[in-house]
Amino acid sequence: MKHTIEVENIKCGGCMNSIRTAIMQMEGVQEVSIDKETETVIIEANSDVESFIQKLNDLGYPQKGNNSLLKKAKSYVSCAVGNLKS
Repeated sequence: MKHTIEVENIKCGGCMNSIRTAIMQMEGVQEVSIDKETETVIIEANSDVESFIQKLNDLGYPQKGNNSLLKKAKSYVSCAVGNLKS
């Protein structure tokens, strides 16, 4: 099943790396693709979309329209970690 989730706060390749790494570690995930320009995460998985929405939110990449200062701060940390791993 393909899940398409529009999120906030994707700024660079580090953000994309953090998202891809975290989602790929979740059960049932076959593939993750990310479009930085449209801030869209596409996940091929046999799992419920809600678990992915929660994971993205925890990383600081909430669904469009659900952003906050705290989530923006979390995304900067995820971004920095992603840049270190790339």
